[in-house]
Amino acid sequence: MEELFVNPRHGAPGMVVLPEGGFRRARAEITAWPGYAPTPLRAVAPGVWWKDESARFGLRSFKALGGAYAVLRCLQMQLARAGVPGVVDGAALEAGLHGAAAGRITVACATDGNHGRSVAWGARRFGARCVIFVHHGVSQGRRDAIAAYGAEVREVRGTYDDSVREAQRVAEAEGWHVISDTSYPGYTEPPREVMQGYRLMAEEALAQMPEPPTHAFVPGGVGGVAAAVSVQLRRDAPGCRLVVAEPDRAACLLASARAGALTAVAGELDTVMAGLACGEPSLLAWQELERAAFAFVAVPDAGVPGAMRRLKAQGVEAGESAVAALLALEAAQARPDWAAALGLGPESRVLLFGTEGATDPELYQRLTAA
Repeated sequence: MEELFVNPRHGAPGMVVLPEGGFRRARAEITAWPGYAPTPLRAVAPGVWWKDESARFGLRSFKALGGAYAVLRCLQMQLARAGVPGVVDGAALEAGLHGAAAGRITVACATDGNHGRSVAWGARRFGARCVIFVHHGVSQGRRDAIAAYGAEVREVRGTYDDSVREAQRVAEAEGWHVISDTSYPGYTEPPREVMQGYRLMAEEALAQMPEPPTHAFVPGGVGGVAAAVSVQLRRDAPGCRLVVAEPDRAACLLASARAGALTAVAGELDTVMAGLACGEPSLLAWQELERAAFAFVAVPDAGVPGAMRRLKAQGVEAGESAVAALLALEAAQARPDWAAALGLGPESRVLLFGTEGATDPELYQRLTAA
């Protein structure tokens, strides 16, 4: 069922989660990659804009910005520790200048699909070995997309959160390096690099807006992208209200906001919004969102196919997880009390983050079939 929770801690002071220096480094590297270009910002309704990530680096997801960049940062650090001489940047690794040394490094992660695809893509580009852990709910189409980049794909029993724990366990035993998009006590630096990469999407969108947005709606998941957007809003669009959208079957961020502390949700997390089927928030993301998110909205699966079809009719390719933001906005617009609580009105300028396209083409066709 639909649910709105306005964050009572919004605006409280907090720690710096994503330092500006780290973002400048990420931006300089990623914008130099072959094929980089800002993704489009599309007007999809009066006063509503859609940041379209359906073609990012050919991976059809904003996550191309995070996982691959964190792989690069991992390789840079490991090669520096090994005493590898010379410049170790993305261009040097892509050229194979450190191929033997990079090939001895294995990166690993758990994924619902898109993050693992980015890590696998980055590993192939920069010369590392890659192992990706998936749970049973990850579709074959998404597994095949990961394997296409040369990664080994291993299935884990249970949920996404179980696959996170298994990836960490195996990596520690094997001496591999975990490139996760979620963070937890004792493990924060690769996820921080992932989030710094995500900020580039938000910076692009804010530069493309005709005027600064009054509201930004972002899909939730473990919270990494929402936190990255939050940091960028504070820098480039102060006063914009951030609304985090989650599936009602996996609303761990809303549950955390309601409890006033990091909170996991139990169960199968069975939602068609597969990229958001996460029961445990990221520690780093929560440190940002607990005081910077204005509100959290949970939406049911029932509206997903219709939202995808409506966008497709406008020429916009939006995957099932991407439309969480649109569904949250439409739910708020349909309820005067919600609109009032969020400060939404005729003069509002709303930025929606369409975080993925058809990352599983077969599922996309099924869900958008008339």
